[in-house]
Amino acid sequence: MMTDLRITEIFYSLQGETRTVGLPTVFVRLTGCPLRCGYCDTEYAFHGGEKRTQQSILEEVASHKPRYVTVTGGEPLAQPNCLPLLTELCNQGYEVSLETSGAITLEGVDPRVVTVMDLKTPASNEVSRNLYENIDHLSQQDQVKFVICNRGDYEWARFKMDEYRLADKVDEILFSPSFGQVHARELAEWILADNLPVRLQLQMHKLLWDDAAGH
Repeated sequence: MMTDLRITEIFYSLQGETRTVGLPTVFVRLTGCPLRCGYCDTEYAFHGGEKRTQQSILEEVASHKPRYVTVTGGEPLAQPNCLPLLTELCNQGYEVSLETSGAITLEGVDPRVVTVMDLKTPASNEVSRNLYENIDHLSQQDQVKFVICNRGDYEWARFKMDEYRLADKVDEILFSPSFGQVHARELAEWILADNLPVRLQLQMHKLLWDDAAGH
């Protein structure tokens, strides 16, 4: 069975977000994304890339001797062969996470994978792409992320948390300030005022490496 994938980059860095923030991680960035979020910071992954075999990907990942591997994009699930790659990475003994927009079904994702799923807010310009039935595929180990662009996004995210009882459904709810659109301190104060059961996350890789590719 052909398991080739189009890859934008594979790199070793510190995880800049999610529950494993700060931990050395290998990132496998797949090429292509059907969404066009207004705040996207990986537009270079929309096109191009290099077609590679699953085996060559696994060999490069292994060369870094990682504990953690993150499969990201673009939108990794836009390539069907992402699913067998996720399974094989789990078989290799890594703690594997998947960063996904939430716009493509999670059906078929290996249950050992920690899924970090976005719910797109109104100001993302892609709120209509949310596939809410994906919430049924999430388990306690998974995480849901909201990128907050303004106060309206924040209130929308609060409503969705309650509507889908996300705090009971997943391990972490992540609120990220959209870089350059809402100040992190302002979002922190909103979270504190409402005593929300969420984790404020900053994009540590941007603070350390000024948003350079490969980090």
